[in-house]
Amino acid sequence: MTMTTVGNLPVSTFAADAVASVTEEADLWRVAEALVEADVGALTVGDGDDVRGIVSERDIVRALAARRDPSKTSAADIAHTSLVWCDAASTVAEVAAEMMERYVRHVLVEDEGRVVGIVSARDLLGVYAAADSTDDYFDLEGTAD
Repeated sequence: MTMTTVGNLPVSTFAADAVASVTEEADLWRVAEALVEADVGALTVGDGDDVRGIVSERDIVRALAARRDPSKTSAADIAHTSLVWCDAASTVAEVAAEMMERYVRHVLVEDEGRVVGIVSARDLLGVYAAADSTDDYFDLEGTAD
């Protein structure tokens, strides 16, 4: 698969997993546990489709480096609230361009008003790397040959 072909893939191809979430009141211990349990690098803050923010591993590290007390610091305290969204039909190239333009590492994916995924810069790198690979073992549908 060529880079041009990969750029035209809809992000729903690889960003359709359940989105991990915590409440705004969750303390940093709970946020860290949720990230580990879901095996993800970022999660939404809010209630279901009412997303109020996003928190990443990096945000937790910054809070700890600033000596914030994890039991007294909530997800809402460290969440990014200037959210960047894309439609599930958006292409890899469109989302990559939006990430570069807005200087963000995570974009929320929505389909008909519902949060259906989070695309990370790491996800996009993986898609492009898989397409550039001469090894046909991995395909972009997530199945092995």
